[in-house]
Amino acid sequence: MIQALAFLTNPQRFLAFSRWAAPLFGVLAAGLLLAGLWLGFSAPPDYQQGATVRIMFIHVPAAWMSLFCYACLGAASFLGLVFRHALAEAAARAAAPLGAAFTLLALLTGSLWGRPMWGTWWVWDARLTSVLVLFLFYLGYMALLAAIDDEARANRAAAILALVGLVNLPIVHWSVNWWNTLHQPASVLRPGGSALAPVYLWPLLIMALGYMALFGSLWLVRIRGEVWRRRAAALAVQAAGRS
Repeated sequence: MIQALAFLTNPQRFLAFSRWAAPLFGVLAAGLLLAGLWLGFSAPPDYQQGATVRIMFIHVPAAWMSLFCYACLGAASFLGLVFRHALAEAAARAAAPLGAAFTLLALLTGSLWGRPMWGTWWVWDARLTSVLVLFLFYLGYMALLAAIDDEARANRAAAILALVGLVNLPIVHWSVNWWNTLHQPASVLRPGGSALAPVYLWPLLIMALGYMALFGSLWLVRIRGEVWRRRAAALAVQAAGRS
């Protein structure tokens, strides 16, 4: 694994790898998401939640991805800040909008699910509030990049903010155990096995894999765009120096 990551730190090798990996992940994501949606919306209504249980197949994988994307953002920010690696900085920049989109989707679908279950669109409980804070960290990271003209300074400042935001990940994950909250505790990854019936569990896991593949495809595409943007900027500087 470490050797594979070291191999991909070369921009030219990364471009060669991502040229075929991005569309492959995209095709895989399309197949998994279609299968997950078909199985999920074919599942019978829950005896307590009725048809609203199907929001789970959109909401839960989005919530998982919001944490995973921020972990990727934090890891890339650490590598870029410590080792000044251009490809890691590009990976961090590329991950932030994708993570923000997954987090926003989790918040919106959670609100839609909460209205019939809790009788309200929003409550300021620990889980919902910590996920909102996660979304604000994503927005803050992107805003900081845009606010500082010097790209090197912007990358360093945004990386520090991203690393600070990592503290929020365990808070989001364990909030339902640490505080009283309306949000239900973990029902898939928990001691003793999943509490979900297979008819709900399998579509949920397939959707989660589809979200993961979608993120992988879009992340690779966005990193490629960052690499080409930096190359174009470097060529523009060289051309200006010769003129």
